[in-house]
Amino acid sequence: MVLTDGILIRTRRRTGADNRRNYSGKYKAHGLLFLALTDDKGRLLWLSAGRPGRSSEITTARYNHLVERLRAHELGATGDLGFTGLDDDPDNPVVITGYKVARNKPLTPAKKQVNRLIASVRAVCEHAFAHLRNWRVINNLRCTCVTQPRSCAPCSC
Repeated sequence: MVLTDGILIRTRRRTGADNRRNYSGKYKAHGLLFLALTDDKGRLLWLSAGRPGRSSEITTARYNHLVERLRAHELGATGDLGFTGLDDDPDNPVVITGYKVARNKPLTPAKKQVNRLIASVRAVCEHAFAHLRNWRVINNLRCTCVTQPRSCAPCSC
């Protein structure tokens, strides 16, 4: 069993036509969206290529063929509510998510218990992402060094 989640790594605002492409309405910031798979101890197993910040987690997972790759390696994944509806096979699910609350129908106690269980398992994944934000490689994406070398004085690239 692996844990999956998406992370928005903030970048500087771009100019011109690429300005809105990296803007995430969810986080109200510019950035690149990454998907990652971690094991139950929080070790990073796989990191996707960066997608524009306007992409959602489920769209990025579909773009990277996450379900097909997990099935090929006979793995199962636990994800947050951002991955609800990703798996198209209800008889043999690969990605397990919690239950969403409907506006006019509260969750039953059993569904609440399932959500608590999934959240307790996923806490390790969230800690791994907190550690991932501290990597120097990821910090370089936050400045313009990647797209415009020698134009970023603070990070001395």
